[in-house]
Amino acid sequence: MVTMDQCYYNETIGFFYNNSGKELSSHWRPKDVVVVALGLTVSVLVLLTNLLVIAAIASNRRFHQPIYYLLGNLAAADLFAGVAYLFLMFHTGPRTARLSLQGWFLRQGLLDTSLTASVATLLAIAVERHRSVMAVQLHSRLPRGRVVMLIVGVWVAALGLGLLPAHSWHCLCALDRCSRMAPLLSRSYLAVWALSSLLVFLLMVAVYTRIFFYVRRRVQRMAEHVSCHPRYRETTLSLVKTVVIILGAFVICWTPGQVVLLLDGLGCKSCNVLAVEKYFLLLAEANSLVNAVVYSCRDAEMRRTFRRLLCCLCLRRPDDKSARYAASTRTGTSTRIMLPENGHPLMDSTL
Repeated sequence: MVTMDQCYYNETIGFFYNNSGKELSSHWRPKDVVVVALGLTVSVLVLLTNLLVIAAIASNRRFHQPIYYLLGNLAAADLFAGVAYLFLMFHTGPRTARLSLQGWFLRQGLLDTSLTASVATLLAIAVERHRSVMAVQLHSRLPRGRVVMLIVGVWVAALGLGLLPAHSWHCLCALDRCSRMAPLLSRSYLAVWALSSLLVFLLMVAVYTRIFFYVRRRVQRMAEHVSCHPRYRETTLSLVKTVVIILGAFVICWTPGQVVLLLDGLGCKSCNVLAVEKYFLLLAEANSLVNAVVYSCRDAEMRRTFRRLLCCLCLRRPDDKSARYAASTRTGTSTRIMLPENGHPLMDSTL
């Protein structure tokens, strides 16, 4: 007889899955095969893409700047997410029942830590972009110490949130609090994780909205004193496009998973969260692939570096002349605007 005032550290995984009402299959079902096939494909793409981004940042001296430290950290977090999801794919389906409690918490902790680090880095990038725009500061002059502290803070938060369930934020001693999607975790953990991701998104919306209106206002002010050149309209349109891509990618990849996590965390009994959880987790993992495209692959210099790496050409030291910014340069996600005002550039923001 199961009571709610004792701990069950010696029980099997099946015991907790039965308690939560989540089916633990003993054989490979067609759904399991589809999820694993898709998961392995996404994981491999995530690993290869983010390895390429890290190699490009490490090999190109132009990327040895603080803002690219954050982009490199994003690629590292997404690379970690690819490894974590790959580990999940090799320990899912019928293999779940053979996991020990420690093995299950390891599997879950890897996912939670890597995805938290990825989401937190997205917010850190937005904050640094906002600061550089508002301070009219070149990315090459951003304080390295602050960027390093941001990166350290990201991983401390990610490790904390990833390790807590195994040590305290579980339901091994309170079976009535177990979630259905993650039968060993407390529902409150899922709710907090979902709400934290939602908070990150709202902060990103606020930051990028403020950047957009600030740049648009400054561009309009410049247009009042200079003949209306098409580049001003192009700058605004490029900025709108970049902001929409960044926020849109986050919404598409993360919102479905956040919704089901929150519903399960709030104890919604009538919500069939188990029918879609695996696919929504896969969609969240796909964000680690999308990040590489949105934040790195749309940059022209980054693409050139990719081609050099993929073609196995010897890297040459970039010509100093090519490092000079033009009056107005748009390189994919890099919206660099150099509009003079009182002898100072308006901004140099790698959006």
